[in-house]
Amino acid sequence: MAFAKEYAKSLKKGDVVLLRGEMGAGKTVFVKGLAQGLGIEDEITSPTYAYMNDYDGKLYHYDCYRLRDGAQAEALGLCDYFYADGICVIEWPQNIEDVLPQNCKVVEIRKLDANKREILRE
Repeated sequence: MAFAKEYAKSLKKGDVVLLRGEMGAGKTVFVKGLAQGLGIEDEITSPTYAYMNDYDGKLYHYDCYRLRDGAQAEALGLCDYFYADGICVIEWPQNIEDVLPQNCKVVEIRKLDANKREILRE
């Protein structure tokens, strides 16, 4: 969370962050830290069944695990937010990579053991 809170300072409106990592790696925890860094006080929860949670137009948190392709994301209106004034953070971006905008930032979380993670960013 501390890394994500600091990383939030490098983001600007309109950025799209692709969050990669296996199930249980800590992607949603990372988004909680980002939200803190952006001054968002709402409780951050996984949008697994909603596909996307909107936090006051500042942060759009996606979970694309259940999507088959970008066409589904487009049909749900999820792609519209890529060009809004908030920051989009997308878990399981590989499922919709055919509709992702250019110049996305990438953060990968690798689970080393139950309590240790390695975080890489591009």
